Amino acid sequence: MSARTKTTAPKPQQRKPERASGAGPIAFFVALFIIALGLIQLISTFHTYALNLSELNALKKQESALVAQKQDLENNIERWNDDAYVTAQARERLGYVFPGEQAIRVEHPEAVTGGAQHTPESNDAGTSGNSKLPWYSELAYAFGQSDADRHNAKTDDGSASPDGQSADPDSKETEVPAQGDGSSAQ
Repeated sequence: MSARTKTTAPKPQQRKPERASGAGPIAFFVALFIIALGLIQLISTFHTYALNLSELNALKKQESALVAQKQDLENNIERWNDDAYVTAQARERLGYVFPGEQAIRVEHPEAVTGGAQHTPESNDAGTSGNSKLPWYSELAYAFGQSDADRHNAKTDDGSASPDGQSADPDSKETEVPAQGDGSSAQ
């Protein structure tokens, strides 16, 4: 027979499946990085939303306060357009009188009424609005008056002499007569 030569056609190479061992962790970290960026953007958006919402609420409060102030000012304008109100304010604040009237001003109304006059300028603490001293000077003055009143009360009832020594003969402190040099020993 004839020698047949076997010619074999080249066999297609079969590819061995490659392992994706290197692509798995890289793809995981890339996906994790993209998710982290998305979360940062989302949080940033919500933060901006919260800031804008708080600013909007503050502006609404400011608007309502300004509307109330505008209404108050419009009411004042309406009052000042009334001739009776202007006349009353001129009499009260400036002491104006109509021709033929005689103005009488009482300098110390507490002497006439028996009590302190409540003025709109006085504050709730009970001090009068016509005080010229600052609060700390008034406090020092009140302490001085209290000390003077206490000292006067002691001298009036005979329990203490003007020099601060006790006038009671049964007292433990005794006064030593003055020596020739003007000093006293106790």
